[in-house]
Amino acid sequence: MTHRTIDEILPAIAAKALGGGPVSRDDLLAVLARSDDDLLDVVAAAGRVRRKFFGRRVKLNYLVNLKSGLCPEDCGYCSQRLGSTAEILTYAWIEAEEAARHARCAVDAGAKRICLVAAGRGPADRDIERVAETVAAIKDSTPAVEVCVCLGLLKQGQADRLREAGADAYNHNLNTSAGNYSRICSTHTFDDRTATVAAAKTAGLSPCSGAIFGMGESNEDIVDIALALRELDPDSIPVNFLIPFEGTPLGGHWELSPQRCLRILAMFRFAFPDVEVRVAGGREIRLRTLQPLALHLANSLFLGDYLTSQGQPGRDDRAMIADAGFVIEGLDEPTLPVDRHDLVITRHRGTGTTVPANT
Repeated sequence: MTHRTIDEILPAIAAKALGGGPVSRDDLLAVLARSDDDLLDVVAAAGRVRRKFFGRRVKLNYLVNLKSGLCPEDCGYCSQRLGSTAEILTYAWIEAEEAARHARCAVDAGAKRICLVAAGRGPADRDIERVAETVAAIKDSTPAVEVCVCLGLLKQGQADRLREAGADAYNHNLNTSAGNYSRICSTHTFDDRTATVAAAKTAGLSPCSGAIFGMGESNEDIVDIALALRELDPDSIPVNFLIPFEGTPLGGHWELSPQRCLRILAMFRFAFPDVEVRVAGGREIRLRTLQPLALHLANSLFLGDYLTSQGQPGRDDRAMIADAGFVIEGLDEPTLPVDRHDLVITRHRGTGTTVPANT
């Protein structure tokens, strides 16, 4: 790759993305390699792409953790993993009406998509029926809301059943590059994950797939995962930043800076100009006071809490969106440092508790 100045490379990359053309691997690597001195130039260039395809709309999504803890898989980043000693909430499957109640509250607070999640290797057929009941309960009370389901690896016919039940999308993140995958998980493979995304897409579910960063990956790994996602052609891409739970193998990984997170988001915007890019788990911990800049790159975010960690209050999310000059996308609109262990707060409110949800 020949050396080019920032004044030469960013306009060329932005022009290619604005035209809908694929940005090359070398150019994506160049975005990640920019210095902190160039950060605002990178954000400005990627922001032009974001505004062309999504204007100033921000799509809000809300997670409902259908069951918490006791997952048999050994993903090193996950607080629900086999062997985790993180002090998270643990509970069995919640009832459909409880999930629907949280969904209604989230929709009232501005959410356009409800994400139903249950950690595990994959669902049994009885789990699919349980989730189908939950989807129906949500759709009965809020018919216009999008429902995305995330249950792990799918067996034959399960994606079709979810689609028949009214689910709109299926999430299954690739998480890291194929070459890096065995370092973070040994109980399933990268190919297992790509096969599930493909099966969901074939069944007519909108494919949602993204990654987690902050696990020791290189710039090459980050671009590799972006290119692997490009092959799968998802409709929405969650960009997660590692929440380093104590009690998990990656609990000590605090190498991400807010500036690096913004460069990663900018790279994804260039790689996926017209696709929903969602700033997802870990944004409060990793971006901190620079969160508003992420809105110039991502057009979607999660409202409130995550699966096992607390997010910032929903009213603060809505205020941040308004203060940055953006608007919340309505249901009827077309459509994603220093160690701060004090910021990793296990969730003890919302689903599975009697404490009101963070909406």
